[in-house]
Amino acid sequence: MTVQALDDTPAAPRILVIGTGDTKADEIQFLANTITKANAVPLLMDVSVLGDPPYIPDFSKHDVAAAAGHTLEHILESPDENVAMTLMAEGASALALSLHDAGQIHGFIALGGTMGTDLALDVALALPLGVPKFVVSTIAYSHLLPPSRIATDLMMILWAGGLFGLNAICRSVLSQAAGAVVGAARATQIPRPVKPLIGMSSLGKSCLRYMEDLKPEIEKRGYELVVFHTTGMGGRALEAIAAKEGFAAVLDFSLQELANDYNGSVVSSGPDRLENAGRACVPQIIAPGAIDMIDLPAWKAIPAHLSDRTYYAHNRLIGMVTASADRRREIARYIGEKISRHSGPVAFVLPERGIQQWDQPGEPFHDAAALTAFIDEMKRAVPPNAELHVIDAHINDRAFVDRVLRILDNWIEMGVVRPGVIPPPSGGEC
Repeated sequence: MTVQALDDTPAAPRILVIGTGDTKADEIQFLANTITKANAVPLLMDVSVLGDPPYIPDFSKHDVAAAAGHTLEHILESPDENVAMTLMAEGASALALSLHDAGQIHGFIALGGTMGTDLALDVALALPLGVPKFVVSTIAYSHLLPPSRIATDLMMILWAGGLFGLNAICRSVLSQAAGAVVGAARATQIPRPVKPLIGMSSLGKSCLRYMEDLKPEIEKRGYELVVFHTTGMGGRALEAIAAKEGFAAVLDFSLQELANDYNGSVVSSGPDRLENAGRACVPQIIAPGAIDMIDLPAWKAIPAHLSDRTYYAHNRLIGMVTASADRRREIARYIGEKISRHSGPVAFVLPERGIQQWDQPGEPFHDAAALTAFIDEMKRAVPPNAELHVIDAHINDRAFVDRVLRILDNWIEMGVVRPGVIPPPSGGEC
């Protein structure tokens, strides 16, 4: 196996096709033929661990094992198939990334059941944002998939009728998937920002409005603002980009996903929420927007332990309840614990008059005692490594925006936040 750099212009995009050729040969070959008919070039990677495919793959299972630093024989000595496929996932991810870095591939597609999907998710996470990633899976969109395993730009389709052998339904699904990944590879614009990016978390303007005033101000300062919707996967995307030092700074003002995860809600972005910017030494300004609400699927019954709380159905997909005063104190301490592990510059802005639109007097989630409990606990919970800015304002007031800009301007002047040019990443060193 030799990896050679190619022209990265995808006139005839090269699509990496990953699957277990010993059990899914017909499906993989159909997928490859469909990609070829779409005037693209399929490159087949075999991730089998037992049998051999009835075709010669471009990258064999031995190549995959070697990319993980093992021989296939060593992998076969693993105590069970889970360990063996985890090692193959490590090799497939490393090999796919090396192919991408050498300009050999412009996208990838994988197919499988739970085992193949498990491996494919690792490959998708290994490839950079903007590289088309498509997974054909018997568990697409399932709650078996934790947010932390889902790449920020992953595309999926349910492999209906695909458990065993080709059929009319399976061919329809595979042909759609092939067309999708080829089309994406031709049309995609790889993120190459000309200005430093600042990442921001928020909810819709009916709940949190600071982005309306902050966006033009941040752009005046020579940055491009990227806002992430914190309804589960938005926070996952923010964390993933921050972990790779993709931002000059992070303005993490909507921590509802963190509160959701703490309360066991499925509307979560994973247990590492509010950790990756600090781990990567990315400067971060934090505020506790909407942590008083716990999101729930509106199409399911409210859990018994929350049934006595005020409930609001936002739409047919999502609803929310308010957290109790005691639970808000717990969340304040949980936020403080996460901030204490930050290695980079961090500031915490605490608006004493409220943290989302609906907690104000006359609004459905107004609970003055619970808000006071949170504010008092948060003042104690912010650790010494963070600047604490307590303001006599609501998070949706202009005073909040002004304080954030004051902190940001000070950090820019001090060189904490890089100015309107893009130097190489720091490599994780503060």
